Order: sequence, then C-alpha cells, then structure tokens
Amino acid sequence: MTKAELIAVMAEGAAVTKAAASMALDAYVGAVAKELKKSGKLGLVGFGTFSVVKRKARDGRNPQTGKKIKIAAKKVVKFKAGKALADKVNK
Repeated sequence: MTKAELIAVMAEGAAVTKAAASMALDAYVGAVAKELKKSGKLGLVGFGTFSVVKRKARDGRNPQTGKKIKIAAKKVVKFKAGKALADKVNK
C-alpha cells in the first residue's frame, strides 16, 4: 500500500477529506519521529511499540565487487507488533 492509498482509506474510514487525512497522517508521523528522537520509545496499546536501537559497526561486502567495506554504527527504528495487531494479522 502506498501513502496515497493509505490516505484514501483513512479519509473514507473517518469520513473526512483526503487533505485532512493527509494532514493527520503527517502529524502522526511527525509526532512519532519527535518522540523517538526525544525518549527512544513509543508504545501504542493494541498496536505495537516503536523503539530506537543502536546497531554496531560491522564489516560488510560490496555485492557488485565482493570487496570488504566498513559499515558505520548507527541508530535504527525497530517495531514490535502488539498482541491485538498480531492476532488480527494471523486470523
């Protein structure tokens, strides 16, 4: 599903315009990013938990040349689905 398709589904489900749904989605994404940067964790009961984890530096390999490369350490966002979401997906 693309962002445009998600906005259309949200607009229909909430009986609002696509512009309003787009603003709501952008506000949600912005709020999640801001909270992850601030505290590193955001939990939504029934949906799941977003968290920031540190990935260590490691050696990798360029797939085109096979040459070894160094991959720098960085922070990545991890998502763990909540029980309610997992149950809906597994039905």
